[in-house]
Amino acid sequence: MKLEQNEKSLLFSETTIPDIFFSEYLSELPSEYLKIYMYLIFLSKYHKDAKLHDLSKKLNIPLKTLNDGIKYLEEHNLIIKKTTGYIVNDLQELTLHNLYTPNLTMSKEKVEQTAQNKSRSKAIEHINNMYFQGIMGPSWYNDIDLWFKKYNFDEQVMIALFDYCYNRSAMHRNYVQTVAEAWSSNKIQTWNDLDKYYEKQESLNKFKKTIAKKLGKYNGLTQYEEAYIENWVLNFGYDMSIIEIALKRTTLKQNPTFEYINSIITDWHERKLKTPSEITAFLDQRKKQEKSVKELKSQVNKSNYNQRNYDNLDFLYANNTNNIGGLHV
Repeated sequence: MKLEQNEKSLLFSETTIPDIFFSEYLSELPSEYLKIYMYLIFLSKYHKDAKLHDLSKKLNIPLKTLNDGIKYLEEHNLIIKKTTGYIVNDLQELTLHNLYTPNLTMSKEKVEQTAQNKSRSKAIEHINNMYFQGIMGPSWYNDIDLWFKKYNFDEQVMIALFDYCYNRSAMHRNYVQTVAEAWSSNKIQTWNDLDKYYEKQESLNKFKKTIAKKLGKYNGLTQYEEAYIENWVLNFGYDMSIIEIALKRTTLKQNPTFEYINSIITDWHERKLKTPSEITAFLDQRKKQEKSVKELKSQVNKSNYNQRNYDNLDFLYANNTNNIGGLHV
C-alpha cells in the first residue's frame, strides 16, 4: 500500500470540500454514505490504493453498506469508476458543465431573464431566502423553473410546495419532486386549487379518525386501511352517512375486517347506489327476499317431510297386508 505525502505533514494539512457540495448534495446523502464520501476525499489526496475490506474495518461500516454507498456515490456523480479504481469528481466543474449545457439546464440569471414575470422571479428569490438561507444551489434554480413549466404552478403554489417540504424537514430534491407530482395529479395549479385540496385532505383525515374510533382501532389505521377509506370517499363519492350504514353491518359478523367492509361498500357502488335512502331501500328489499327464500325453503322441507311420512305409512300398510295374507288359510 503506497502513500504519497503532501508538502505539509498530516498534522497540518487540510482536506477541502467545495461549498457546492453543501448546497447541492449534503441534504440527500445518507449519513453512512457521507462518512464514506468524506473518507474517500481524504484518501484521494494521497493516491492511496484502498481495499474495500480495509475501508470497511477502518470506517466500522459493514461491507454491504460500503458497497451500497460507493454505488450510490457513483450513481450521483460524486465519484467516477475507472478500470483501476475510482476518482472523486470535481463538483465545481461538474456543476458548471450542467449549468451551461444548452437546452437542458439554466443558470440563475437565465431563469430570471426568462421567467414569465417579475412575480415569478420574486417567488424564486423568496424560496432562496426563506428555505435556503440565501445560498440555494444553482441547480435548484433550474429545477424550480422546470417545475413551473411542467406543472404550471402559480407562484403561491410553488412557495407552498417548498414550505410543505421544509416543515417536514425534507428539503431533498426527490421528495420535493414527489410532492409536486402528487399535487399535479390532483390538478393543483393555483392557490385556490391547493386550498380546496387541503380542505379535502382535512375532511378525509376526519373520516379516518371517526372510522378508526368506531371500529375500536385506537392505535390508528394501517396504510392499506387508509387506502380503502380514500377510495370510498374520493372515488366512490360516499360520505359518512353511507359508510356508517356499512360499519353498523359489521355487528352481524364476528371479527370483521376492512376487506369485509370494503366488499359491502364496493357492492353498493357497483349497483350505482348513491344515497343512504337508496341503500336502505336496497337492504330492506334484500331482507324481504331472504325472508321469502327462507319461508319457501321451510315449506319445501315440510312438504318433503310429509311426503316421506306418507310413503312410510304405505310401506307399513303393504307389509301388514302381506303378513295378514300369510296367516290366512
